[in-house]
Amino acid sequence: MDMSICTFQQDVTPPIGSPLCHGAVPPAAKIVDPLSARGLVIFGAGQPIVLCAVDWVCISSASHDMWRTVLAEAAGTTADRVTVHTLHPHDTPGTDMMAAELLAEHGLAGCMFDVDFERKAVAGVAESLKKSLDHRQPVTHLSMGKARVEKFASNRRILGNDGKVKHVRFSSCGYEHVRGMDEGVIDPFVRSLVLWDQEQPLVALSYYASHPQSFYRRGAVSYDTVGLARGLREATLPETAHIHFCGAGGNVAAGKYNDGSPGNRFLLAERLADGMARAWDNGVKIPLSAQDIDWQSQPVSLPLNPQLAKNLDEFKAILVDDGKSEAERINAARKICYVEQMTAGRKFDISCLKLGPARILHMPGELFVEYQLAAQDMRPGEMVCMAAYGDSSPAYIGTEIAYEQGGYECGPNTARVAPETEHILMRVMRELME
Repeated sequence: MDMSICTFQQDVTPPIGSPLCHGAVPPAAKIVDPLSARGLVIFGAGQPIVLCAVDWVCISSASHDMWRTVLAEAAGTTADRVTVHTLHPHDTPGTDMMAAELLAEHGLAGCMFDVDFERKAVAGVAESLKKSLDHRQPVTHLSMGKARVEKFASNRRILGNDGKVKHVRFSSCGYEHVRGMDEGVIDPFVRSLVLWDQEQPLVALSYYASHPQSFYRRGAVSYDTVGLARGLREATLPETAHIHFCGAGGNVAAGKYNDGSPGNRFLLAERLADGMARAWDNGVKIPLSAQDIDWQSQPVSLPLNPQLAKNLDEFKAILVDDGKSEAERINAARKICYVEQMTAGRKFDISCLKLGPARILHMPGELFVEYQLAAQDMRPGEMVCMAAYGDSSPAYIGTEIAYEQGGYECGPNTARVAPETEHILMRVMRELME
């Protein structure tokens, strides 16, 4: 059977007044950039495979299940062959249907995100996918390339001489002496996979590991640096679909190169777009057919951080306390739902798509970059890409040692998975890429 694809794209911009970043930032006051959901359907290796990237901050839990189920039905496939990831810009919607229902039971309906809008958005994306099925295009070749992105990413966690986190560089950093410190552990490369029909490039998939935002919390809906970079590439290659995925950037951001000045957004976007262009130019083009495609998926249990279970009664008390802020009550509801789901045995689908010699891992949560680097080490000399920010309900997924180092991401009030998660994910990644 021959290999073919179709691509789809749908506007998913929230209406003015919508909560953003699951209610943690001011609501949408203006639309700076129209948000989209973009995807690819691959035919030729069993049931169709769907890859989708959404310009939202998070899609979690029951919301993530809904997206995958609805898109699977539209594509005529099963949910375990559908991946949905977010690009993680913060002035965008963050959704979790289970938490929204719990909040509504306590008089907080609509405070976390616009539930009706999400349902309409998913239906719209599914309709766009269905229409794209009538425009399948044959695939004959794959090109693979990578290039260093200069002066964008830096590790958020800076250790002191005692091995503990001494400084934190978030997406922007106002302290010049902290910005002057080393980049730290990052993956400096953007990776590019392009599917071709002979000499016609059909779709470009790009992968880069960093938080995308340059500044936020202003109620200005934006796809931020990564969306701008993607747009620059679209302007250069308008006949090609462009789909970007955020890699394992949980502990990576632009803080070393960004003091929060609004103009830096465009500078950072240009640097990423330049890397994308050079990755395209560096691409090695090879023939590709249906027999070169493989899909492997594995449902995985992630151990619950025992501190969360221990504090469950505290979270429930915060949820019903009218004296607490909406943000505090939303945070409590999200944690309650996560504990209940994990206790009930919820699993996360981790998958690997093989396209000839290239492999793409699809992962949940805000993974530390060490997972991406480890995956590449498992197949040295080959093209290994990673899309993180699938089901975002686990939040940060750090390394085991990070819990001992301290800092924000693996602190007792933030981490939702236990330290031993690292060993589980490393094993699963290795098995999927064998």
